[in-house]
Amino acid sequence: MPAARQTTRNKSTRAPRSLVAFERRGAISLLRLERPEKRNALSDTMVQELDARLGALPEGVKALVLHGAGRHFCAGLDLAELAERSAAEGVAHSRMWHRIFDRIQFGSVPVVAVLHGAVVGGGLELASCAHVRVAESSAFYAFPEGQRGIFLGGGGSVRVPRLIGAHRVADMMLTGRVLSAEEGHAAGIASYLVRAGEGLAKGIELARRIASNAPATNYALMHALPRIAELGQDAGLLMESLMAGIAQSEPEAKKRMRDFLEKRASKVKRRG
Repeated sequence: MPAARQTTRNKSTRAPRSLVAFERRGAISLLRLERPEKRNALSDTMVQELDARLGALPEGVKALVLHGAGRHFCAGLDLAELAERSAAEGVAHSRMWHRIFDRIQFGSVPVVAVLHGAVVGGGLELASCAHVRVAESSAFYAFPEGQRGIFLGGGGSVRVPRLIGAHRVADMMLTGRVLSAEEGHAAGIASYLVRAGEGLAKGIELARRIASNAPATNYALMHALPRIAELGQDAGLLMESLMAGIAQSEPEAKKRMRDFLEKRASKVKRRG
C-alpha cells in the first residue's frame, strides 16, 4: 500500500492584523490606531480600515473617541509607501484621504481625539478632523512636509489654518518649527490640556457628555456650524434660523425643555 502523501501549508491562515481597534462602551465607542512600532504612521491600509470602521458603527453609538496605541498618537504619512507617483496619481491619493477624513468631520457622530506624543504631518491632519481635541502634556505638533519636499495632502492646509491661522501653519512648514503641548493648546489645536496618562479618561468623559445630547443638536453642530462659519452674515443667519427651527421641533427637544421648565433638569453650573 503506497504511503500517504503528506501536504503542508506554506501560507499562514491567520487573519490580517487589525490596524484600527474598535471597542464599544455603551453609547460611545473607542477607535485606537494600532501601529505603535511605526509611531502609528498612516498607511493606506490603515486609513481604509479607519474608513471601514466609521462606516460600520453599531446602532446606538452616539460619540467616538479616537486615540493611538503606544507612545504616540500618529507620526503622519508612512513615507515608505510614498512611491513614485505621477501628478494624477498624487491627486487621486490625496482625494482618497480627503474623502475618508471628511467622514470623520461630517460623519454620523461627534469625535473626540486624544493626542499624545507625536501629532505630526498626517497625524495633525487627522486630529484636525475631530470635533473636540484633548492633548496630554507629552503631545507635540509639526508639519515636516516642508523639509521633505512635499505639501500637505490630507486636508491640513484647509482645516489646521482654521484652528491656528495660516501664518502659524506657514511658520511650521517653512522653518520646521515644533509646537509643544502648551503652545498647541494656546494656539487652538486642543481644547483641553491634561497631564500625561490622563487623556483617554478625559476623552471618554467628554464623549459620554456629548452622547447625552439630543441627536439633532449634535448633528447641527457637526454639519451646520462649520458651514455657517464660512458663510456671509445674511446667509449664515438664515441657516442658523433653519437649524434652530428643525432642532426645537424634535420631540426630544420638547421633552428636554419641559423637564427644564418643570425643574426636572439641572441648571448650568461651573465644572471643576
